[in-house]
Amino acid sequence: MTLMRFDPFRDLERLTDQALAGSRGPRAMPMEAFRRDDEFVVGLDLPGVDPADVDVTVERNVVTVRARRSPLRREGDELLVDERPQGEFSRQFFLGDNLDTARLSADFAHGVLMLTIPVAEASKPRKVEIDSHKAGSRTIETGSTEPANA
Repeated sequence: MTLMRFDPFRDLERLTDQALAGSRGPRAMPMEAFRRDDEFVVGLDLPGVDPADVDVTVERNVVTVRARRSPLRREGDELLVDERPQGEFSRQFFLGDNLDTARLSADFAHGVLMLTIPVAEASKPRKVEIDSHKAGSRTIETGSTEPANA
């Protein structure tokens, strides 16, 4: 049984992918994002990355995730196949003003970085109480300081 199969087209495709990866966006940080109740959740795949090599920063409404994946081989190892993306990777995404970036939290387990961003309290739906006045009620028109008869 052999570990390596020679396929010149596959090798050319892999080299082309590596060369063009910078211009086509992130190559090693696939993302899934969704809303769950009053939180936004973002999951980023980072298999083989040590949690100590992951950095998450928030500046205004921009989240930046940086990660570094090192090769498994050591000096003296004979390289047979290397298809794992390595090096430094980063990904940025923008958050809406309705999210509370100060309460963003991160958890890393099983090669997945999970970011949880709560919806800001001011952006959550709230019930507005309606006052009902009997006859002779008065309302104030927008922009006016004088009451007007209803």
